[in-house]
Amino acid sequence: MSDLIDDPEPGQNAPEYTVTEISGAVKRTIEGAFSRVRIRGEVGRVSRPRSGHIYLDLKDDRSVLSGVIWKGVSARLKVQPEEGMEVVATGKITTFGGQSKYQIVIDDIAPAGMGALMAMLEKRKKALEAEGLFAADRKRPLPYLPEVIGVITSPSGAVIRDILHRLRDRFPRKVLIWPVAVQGDKCAPEVTRAIEGFNAMTPGGALPRPDLLIVARGGGSIEDLWGFNEESVARAAAASDIPLISAVGHETDTTLIDFVSDLRAPTPTAAAEHAVPVRLELLGWVGQQDSRLTRALSLAISQRGQRLRDLARALPRPQTLVADASQRLDRWAERLPGALSLLAEKKRGAMTAAASGLRPSVLGGRVVQHRQTVDKLSARLGPGLSRSITQQRRDLSHQASRLRLPALQQDLKRRRDDYDRLAARLTDSATAQVTGWRTQLDARDRLRQTLGYTETLKRGYAVVRGDGQVVTTAAAAKKADAIEIEFQDGRIAPGGAKPKPASKPTPPKPEQGSLF
Repeated sequence: MSDLIDDPEPGQNAPEYTVTEISGAVKRTIEGAFSRVRIRGEVGRVSRPRSGHIYLDLKDDRSVLSGVIWKGVSARLKVQPEEGMEVVATGKITTFGGQSKYQIVIDDIAPAGMGALMAMLEKRKKALEAEGLFAADRKRPLPYLPEVIGVITSPSGAVIRDILHRLRDRFPRKVLIWPVAVQGDKCAPEVTRAIEGFNAMTPGGALPRPDLLIVARGGGSIEDLWGFNEESVARAAAASDIPLISAVGHETDTTLIDFVSDLRAPTPTAAAEHAVPVRLELLGWVGQQDSRLTRALSLAISQRGQRLRDLARALPRPQTLVADASQRLDRWAERLPGALSLLAEKKRGAMTAAASGLRPSVLGGRVVQHRQTVDKLSARLGPGLSRSITQQRRDLSHQASRLRLPALQQDLKRRRDDYDRLAARLTDSATAQVTGWRTQLDARDRLRQTLGYTETLKRGYAVVRGDGQVVTTAAAAKKADAIEIEFQDGRIAPGGAKPKPASKPTPPKPEQGSLF
């Protein structure tokens, strides 16, 4: 502080300094005495504001030191600080004049030994287990013979070659490889994006969506496998709609993704064995089933044939069944000629008795009688018709004398005028009624447009549809395979699709018989 020390003015015991001068002097003194330091302690309070910086406390059993990690540094950290973790922080001691306190600006932070990593891993494991992500009822069965298998691993390692070789030996399938970093800072975000990317594929699209996912990596230390212990990877695996096999490390290595996956394989090769059956074994099994089916059918046919023969021996002979009926038929055949002769004699006698009452003289008398009756009626028919025609002519002449043409024309004109007046009144009434209906219809249409959702879209809102249906919750939107958002001027599908103009409602066609 020598640069601030001046000779005291006369009459004063000490010089005067501003608050900023004292704060700056303290800052230079502390930063000059401590350049870069490494501090070991336990992480206390951790705060992450929206700015992206991290504020925390480093403490031991007697003291607390405030610390700050700037946004650019926090994004590069391999391990994010969590409360209760024992760490070694590297940075520069400085002061913050706004609160009159000293603090460490941290450039790097790492767990203090293997015990800290394991403690942090155990803490994450308990938190995820408490949410039910490890529950056995969440795990789904693997498809028996998937058409497409998605593999998330490094494209240049021996793991992918082992998986492809084992799949080719057992049952060749289509394989989609999503290359990722399997260790380091990029491991967790790339694996998370790969799982979410495979799930986002459209079934039946140009690039087929996998039926099964395999996340694989070879063995390594806990630091090498730490990317698969990140919470983002575990949650992505738990949220995957596609069944997932984890094959990270060797059989003794365990990561968080193993607990949330649908199946944990001890090695990547074992994951390929779980993914598909052996084709030759399936062919052999099908051959065995075919042989068993053939033998079963032969045995069943033989048993049923023997049973049929046994039942046939218990049935009576066909001749015995028809013997009585044949005997009755013979007896009736013998009696039939005599019965026919007797019936013919009876009918002949009845005909003779009826013919005996028919004599020519009687028939001739009846014919003469009917002819006389017809002649009398014919003689009376002519005068009767003449009288009827004469009477009808007189009635027609009387009615014609009463019909005067001028009167009829005047009555016709009067009725035509009445008709024209009624038609004009009806036209005016119909026009007024139609005008009223149109006014009501226009008002209701304006009310419909005001209350419709299209007016709401003009005020800045949007309609979200999932698979063609309106969705109102985030859960329904996540379950939908395709999302479409409708704005005022059209619709778009997330992913960069061009908007299409909003469809206008088609006015209803007037029904037949309407006055519109």
